[in-house]
Amino acid sequence: MKEAMFYEKLKDGLVRCILCPRYCVIRPDSRGYCGARINKEGTLYTLTYGLVSSIANDPIEKKPLFHFYPGSLVLSLGTFGCNMRCPGCQNWEIAHVDPSGFPNLSPRECVELAIRERSKGIAWTYNEPTIWFEYTYETAILAREKGLYTVYVTNGYINQEPLDTIASYLSAYRVDVKAFKPDAYSKIANVKDFQPILNSAIRAKKNWGIHVEIVTNVTPTINDDDEQLRGIATWIRDNLGSETPWHVTRFIPHYELRNLYATPLPTLEKAYDIGRKAGLRYVYIGNVPGHRYENTYCYNCNSLLIERFGFSIEKYLLEDNKCPTCGAKQYIIEG
Repeated sequence: MKEAMFYEKLKDGLVRCILCPRYCVIRPDSRGYCGARINKEGTLYTLTYGLVSSIANDPIEKKPLFHFYPGSLVLSLGTFGCNMRCPGCQNWEIAHVDPSGFPNLSPRECVELAIRERSKGIAWTYNEPTIWFEYTYETAILAREKGLYTVYVTNGYINQEPLDTIASYLSAYRVDVKAFKPDAYSKIANVKDFQPILNSAIRAKKNWGIHVEIVTNVTPTINDDDEQLRGIATWIRDNLGSETPWHVTRFIPHYELRNLYATPLPTLEKAYDIGRKAGLRYVYIGNVPGHRYENTYCYNCNSLLIERFGFSIEKYLLEDNKCPTCGAKQYIIEG
């Protein structure tokens, strides 16, 4: 175990974790909501430092990040636990499990592995990277020293001080905006006040210049109404900029939401239209391989710029980050 960052010692051996907006007050020998932090005799420890549940050399498009080093491979790894309890979680086996008996990978070993595998960077994903903070922070520092990019694939539920601590070592912040009403967010993630999530995305981009892309998994009966979709699209435009990519992805029934149905394609196309009408330049439909809105089109003349199939790039037509047809500059970070 390693002593955690971002906590306060209270009376009677209690501690308050201040890593995320849950602000868990934890009794001795008990864990916080995420399951990854434990109070031992008035000191908070992380249980997951260096523990790896999943690791792969993924296409960056799988995160999904479409405007950040297109076509590159990123060493992707996750640990255990989560500070949300999403009933439709695709990775609940690692998000809701006891972290014990799994392999350990030091920050230096992680960076060396990324270099050996010819990855362009490292992404913390599969479960929530915020609760793996100490490990991701130390690894991100080493990764930057070696010229690797770094990515948080996150639910955005982090407090300002931790975000500011790691921000100068993060290259991209791919954040979920799961809904746009308190009751919907409560149903989908057991979080009512989602303003801290919005704040973290704004702060990452505006204060720290981190590349941000937004994902909304469009879930039938919970967040698929026009009001919420329009709210998310408008918020992105007004707070992150019209150039910020918005991925509207198909919900697949899983875990405790197996009673629902997969998102109908017309609903996803409606969300796409809402985003474009709101003024977003880049909207993508996800989890529908082969759909035309997996592709990147010029916001000015609508020419095809990047053709994708799933996580693969089939055509890359950008020239010096400009549309070859009309010359409009595109908002893509090329490797």
